[in-house]
Amino acid sequence: MTGRRAELSEPVREDSTDTWEMGPAAQAQGICLRLLTARPRSRAELAEALRRRGVPEEVGEPVLDRLRDVGLIDDAAFAELAVHSAHRQRGLGRRALRTELRRRGVPSEIADHAVAAVRSEDEEQRARELVQRKLRTSTVRDASALARKLGAMLARKGYPEGLAWRVVRDELGPDGGPTDVEPCPD
Repeated sequence: MTGRRAELSEPVREDSTDTWEMGPAAQAQGICLRLLTARPRSRAELAEALRRRGVPEEVGEPVLDRLRDVGLIDDAAFAELAVHSAHRQRGLGRRALRTELRRRGVPSEIADHAVAAVRSEDEEQRARELVQRKLRTSTVRDASALARKLGAMLARKGYPEGLAWRVVRDELGPDGGPTDVEPCPD
């Protein structure tokens, strides 16, 4: 009985991983690792999450530095992945991509470099794909209303105004209707 009682009454070592009471740095690291398992995040996003959870900056910064040193936080890799994903999946143009990265706390020079990977030809092709997809499901029959609707969609997705209107004009054709629709026989 004394052997068992002695085990229970021994003080818990600070470096023990099986204790419920973790130090602030271990808690901060745990928060970051849980967030990173869900999806990649920028350093600024992780710093904000730590701040929201009440982790002091003097505790969080060394943890973030360590995670960067071991390669778990890499804003450049994060930006490249985010640009590729948002351009292909959500159809965002370069302006919206840059805005999205800045909103996530990626430094401007890293965001600019990542967005530069999207060539103007790729941006135009993606804009055409978006317009063509919208044309297949659109019920709007008025050519000018349809053109405004398509142009506004591209503007919201961050495409330059000139590119948006050129793509819309090309896809609607000279008569204002979709170019890939064959006329009905009379």
